[in-house]
Amino acid sequence: MARRVTIMPGDGIGREVSTAARRCVDATGVKIDWDEQIAGEEAILKFGTVLPRQVLESIRKNKVAIKGPITTPVGKGFRSVNVQLRMSLDLYACLRPCKLYKGVKTRYDKLDLVVIRENTEDLYAGIEFAEGQVKTKETIEYIEKMSGSGIRQDSAIGIKPISVTASRRIVKFAFDYALKNNRKKVTAVHKANIMKETDGLFLKVAREVAKGYEGKIEFEDRIVDNMCMQLVQKPELYDVLVLPNLYGDILSDLCSGLAGGLGIAPGANIGSDMALFEPIHGSAPKYAGMNKVNPAATILSGVLMLRYMGETAAADRLEKAVAQVMEEGRDVTYDLKSDRNDPSAVGTSQMADAIIAKLERGD
Repeated sequence: MARRVTIMPGDGIGREVSTAARRCVDATGVKIDWDEQIAGEEAILKFGTVLPRQVLESIRKNKVAIKGPITTPVGKGFRSVNVQLRMSLDLYACLRPCKLYKGVKTRYDKLDLVVIRENTEDLYAGIEFAEGQVKTKETIEYIEKMSGSGIRQDSAIGIKPISVTASRRIVKFAFDYALKNNRKKVTAVHKANIMKETDGLFLKVAREVAKGYEGKIEFEDRIVDNMCMQLVQKPELYDVLVLPNLYGDILSDLCSGLAGGLGIAPGANIGSDMALFEPIHGSAPKYAGMNKVNPAATILSGVLMLRYMGETAAADRLEKAVAQVMEEGRDVTYDLKSDRNDPSAVGTSQMADAIIAKLERGD
């Protein structure tokens, strides 16, 4: 019997990379009944909203979803659909593996990190007050009264909530992931030396949770700015990183860069009983319809999805096929060539064809 899965093509290059991923997942032989839903710019045109109610209903019903990138305006316009999905569905854990594949150009010989990011609070909770509004002035006055700290009257204000509940469950998720996947160490990343109440609480809870895994998983903590330097200099010292929302977003991109770029960086957003899979990269609208961009990140997100669904053998075969195509370096998109102007570079769909051929031959 086919498993029903929600798929959202996304904006810009989204439909191209989503189609590639869908074809590759189907080629594994796993029976999936795809439930296509639209969100983002296409949904605005059709439904007048970036996140139609039926999208959330579909994911809640099917429990598994995969999506292409969706455009988020910078500085104005609608709020990130990605954030809305995570908050609305309580997909509290963002899982971003950063793994080096042969054939991908990088400065490192070996890299295999997992970034686990809390998804529901911190500055990304979206509690903001715009500069110049009456409620912003009132908020500034209240904060000054309660804290004794002065704030410039022409400020915008953002609130950074960090709770015991969210911190505990994300750190526990990281330790459980490490146990299940034969990882050796969890590193909690924070700025508790300065943000003593919020990041300090995150670190305090992380240390408490770590006690329950003593003798099984090693634990340490790092200040976020030092962690950035450590990752660039000696990433081999780290294994699983667990972070609050904002730091997790930034460091997952950093780690993806170490592994060769966002073009090969998959992601998962996981809750207590459902999950949403997506590439880390954006919608790149200037490349839309050109059949040019690398589909690997979305296909590898499909690998994560198959593993979540319990289809481990199919996931392993698909990841192996992607890795082989990238290592051979023949049927790959321009960004995976040593020279980005190499005329032998193939398009999005042709790279998917090569991966599917590997699956069908059982290479």
